[in-house]
Amino acid sequence: MAKIKLEYIWLDGYTPMAGMRSKTKIVDGELASLKLEDLPVWGFDGSSTQQAEGKSSDCLLKPVALYPDATRKNAVLVMCEVLLPNGTPHPTNSRATIPDDPGTWFGFEQEYFFYQNGRPLGFPADSGYPAPQGPYYTGVGYKYVGDVAREIVEQHIDLCIAAGINIEGINAEVAKGQWEFQVFGKGSKNAADQLWVARYLMARLCESYGIDIEWHCKPIRGEWGRSVDWNGSGMHSNFSTTFMREVGGKAYFEKLMAAFDKYRDEHIAVYGPDNHLRLTGLHETQSIDKFSYGLADRGASVRIPHSFVNSGYKGYLEDRRPNSAADPYLVAGRILKTIQTVPTT
Repeated sequence: MAKIKLEYIWLDGYTPMAGMRSKTKIVDGELASLKLEDLPVWGFDGSSTQQAEGKSSDCLLKPVALYPDATRKNAVLVMCEVLLPNGTPHPTNSRATIPDDPGTWFGFEQEYFFYQNGRPLGFPADSGYPAPQGPYYTGVGYKYVGDVAREIVEQHIDLCIAAGINIEGINAEVAKGQWEFQVFGKGSKNAADQLWVARYLMARLCESYGIDIEWHCKPIRGEWGRSVDWNGSGMHSNFSTTFMREVGGKAYFEKLMAAFDKYRDEHIAVYGPDNHLRLTGLHETQSIDKFSYGLADRGASVRIPHSFVNSGYKGYLEDRRPNSAADPYLVAGRILKTIQTVPTT
């Protein structure tokens, strides 16, 4: 039997955005035959992750998804939920709050900034700004996407594919040093599991480059933002249910949008910290205190694809309000809860 490295990954209790944590467990076994149900529940010190007090610090890690790890020999990545010692979900366990629905599909568009020495990658080292936005989005050439950004994102694609993550694409984004990758999954929890592991792989990959990932939705602001206008980062969330794909209809769509408007505050509450800095009505966003929808409208809260209308109001919709630092478990859960309030008859 071989020694297998199990990299247990979980979300800590820090606010307003949970951080990623991981540690390695070595077990005996055969990698080719390893299954999720074979993996043991494992403990950790919750007092060091804002999830327990020192006088009663034990928390548990329950494996929920398994991915090959191409960066290590005989290794896998294990996405975990955090449990209390009695086996019930920890209060920080956002995954446990999502209704289970295999017919709900999500596609997350994860934007982020590369950061080095406290500034976005490609910004002048000490002060000032690069040329204004315009040529960076899907840019080609050193002056637009130079340094090591493209090298990193290409490696990240390969790591995700090797892990079995359904990464659907990447592109350089609107601001200098800003990029995006997209992940799709079938099932109410699947895409969120994959997105967290894809985030983990990106952050771990960047360690060897001396680069950090800035997930905050509006990192360039304040003193920097006085001189030049820079985009924030989103996590646009595309969603559909079996009913939306197979039946749909204009009447159902209008009831669905009315529900999204009704629960606007509940959505904003879990769509990522400091979203008021990003949802301003500028930079392809709707204001945080308004709800709107529109055909191919990137300034709306919900964008309606042409394909949706052309198919008789069937297919998927895009909620553009979640930001780059949002927890995809919370986003998926809130979207699904709102959908479930809308009758299909």
